[in-house]
Amino acid sequence: MKAMFFPGCSMQRNARAYLDSLQAIRADIGLDLTEIEDWNCCGATEYLSVHRIAAHALVGRNLALARAQAGDTDVLTAGCSACYLNLAKTDAQMREDARLRATVDDALAAGGLAYRAGSLKVRHLLDVVCHDIGYERVKASVTRPLHGLRVAAYYGCQVVRPDYDRRWDSSELPTAMDRLMRALGAEPVDWALKTQCCGGHMTVIGPEVAFGLIRRLVRGALDAGADLVATLCPMCQLNLDAYQVEMNRHYRSDYHLPVLYFTQLMGLAFGRSPGELGIGREFVDAMPALARIQAEPPQVAEARRKRRPRPGDALPMPRRE
Repeated sequence: MKAMFFPGCSMQRNARAYLDSLQAIRADIGLDLTEIEDWNCCGATEYLSVHRIAAHALVGRNLALARAQAGDTDVLTAGCSACYLNLAKTDAQMREDARLRATVDDALAAGGLAYRAGSLKVRHLLDVVCHDIGYERVKASVTRPLHGLRVAAYYGCQVVRPDYDRRWDSSELPTAMDRLMRALGAEPVDWALKTQCCGGHMTVIGPEVAFGLIRRLVRGALDAGADLVATLCPMCQLNLDAYQVEMNRHYRSDYHLPVLYFTQLMGLAFGRSPGELGIGREFVDAMPALARIQAEPPQVAEARRKRRPRPGDALPMPRRE
């Protein structure tokens, strides 16, 4: 499948493991991505609150560049939740608001660009993997299933809401990543916090508020029996991983819950090495959790264990030919 790709700023730095793991697996699932040339920052979350028109024009520039370079595809995908939401929001609001559309069009025209609202389908990377590539294609690429690994699929608050084009089955309890984990051989845990906020930039603005949100998520995933969290967003990964240490210091707790990108887990299941996937760069070491991966499904291993003869059991009589 072909798509234009907007990497965003985070994938160049703190979320480099996300980009590296995506690059490692895309050939395995037939995902042909073309990075937008000369892309710019999407403005993250705050800029839309500061200057709505300028923020939409900033995002509109990326849409215009993507459309001009897209060739025979009309899909634009992003891996970062904020990038995806901003791209989808600008496209949707330009479709719905004629005044906004005219103003952004004028701003783009001043730079020699143009974008027809609705001419691109803005998609999150997880959406493309699950719904275009498909679970069966993913499953066919698995060479080392993640048997025995219990995963809390964490979507965060921005990807599934407001969901302009209805890409997800639920805004509260989506199942796409859970089904993906199952296709990889892992066991998705049942937990109710999968779309709750991680705190976003509150780690800088109001750390105590952020630490409370982070602790709630970490404790919730552990209470559900998770070995690790799989996420699809650089900000979510940063908060739950890097700030888990600060949260522990604040609450005098001792949580150790690793947080990886779903693309890293895909790469492991496809037989890629941890180093190739950026595993080892996280703050909370994921290797102890990954060491729980078994050679066969837990239920099969348990059944095999129960079938083994115990001391004192009568041995089966040899069959006569």
